[in-house]
Amino acid sequence: MSRICQITGKRPIVGHKVSHSNIKTKRWYYPNIQEKKFFIPEENRWITLKVSAKGIRIINKKGIKASLKEAKLKGYYK
Repeated sequence: MSRICQITGKRPIVGHKVSHSNIKTKRWYYPNIQEKKFFIPEENRWITLKVSAKGIRIINKKGIKASLKEAKLKGYYK
């Protein structure tokens, strides 16, 4: 399962875990991805998306139709 948000395009990034003695080891920072179903009333159907918590807030603010249209333009959703 890829950890990429289909609305915002957020993906894992690499950083350092820093110990008390300041030793740095590489680690991954993952976005908060949820698999969530959304209803599209215009098409009268449900779709399942992998979205981050920020993506869910964007959908709540703009609406599912506008969010999908914007994500398709940016290439995050096919």
